[in-house]
Amino acid sequence: MRQKRSYGLVVVVSTLVGCLEVALTVVVVVLYVQTQPPPDRGPDWVEIGADLVATAPLIGVISFLLSLVFVLPAVALADLLGRWLGRHAAWWSAPLIVAALLTPPVFGYAAYNDTQTRATLLFWVSATASLSAGALIALPRDDRLLGRVARWGTGAVVGTGLFGALGLAVGLLPAYEPPAIEPQTMIGLWNDRMGHDLVFTSDGRVTGTFPGCSGSGTWVYEGGRDVWTQKVRVDIPGCTLPVWDVGGTAEEPRILQRIGDPDSGTLFRLDKAPDGSWPRGSTSR
Repeated sequence: MRQKRSYGLVVVVSTLVGCLEVALTVVVVVLYVQTQPPPDRGPDWVEIGADLVATAPLIGVISFLLSLVFVLPAVALADLLGRWLGRHAAWWSAPLIVAALLTPPVFGYAAYNDTQTRATLLFWVSATASLSAGALIALPRDDRLLGRVARWGTGAVVGTGLFGALGLAVGLLPAYEPPAIEPQTMIGLWNDRMGHDLVFTSDGRVTGTFPGCSGSGTWVYEGGRDVWTQKVRVDIPGCTLPVWDVGGTAEEPRILQRIGDPDSGTLFRLDKAPDGSWPRGSTSR
């Protein structure tokens, strides 16, 4: 005789799965960020962590409501199909039922707000996959299911973080590094969209325009001991921006100057203009 289904357990397990999916997404995003050039204003990880802790109850409530509205009906209908078509109908029908339940609200909202079709389809597929995972994991009729999901799910999140950190440490994941440039890389125009620029020439001369400062001077590239310590020194009489760090990528190099408090994380950025055009850039204040 088959064990009686506890639909309360279905909702609890699905809610837990949803929270674990969010946690896993956060870990993956953090690892991905380590492989990308840093933003002009560095992230405040303490503030971000506090925000995540503060929003955890809201994430739990949203996961519970989604489980109640979509996952629970999907499991109940899958059980019904299982009784009609055979016990194996439950697992393959659950994702189809979730997709069908999501279709009216997702596409109805998209039509009302004139959302792009591609974005709507991507959201619908992503939501279907996420909620279907909760439905499929909650399908087994087992009183110990919640404990197993908690252990294995937590292990998956922690393991992803540990293996990701190890991968960054040993080079399996391509952690971000500034591009290794040479003196000839500097030759040309570097600017932002605020009217600030530096023009480097091959004879070691530089011309710059900044707020309250403009003129000509000299420049020199210093290789340093690695890509993180390479510098560009600019000496323009009357200007107070002498040392520039190197950032960006090999395809889109940039030079950076920290503004104000060294701990503020605020950078002034100049991008190299490709082929003499004016590149996109920014200044963070």
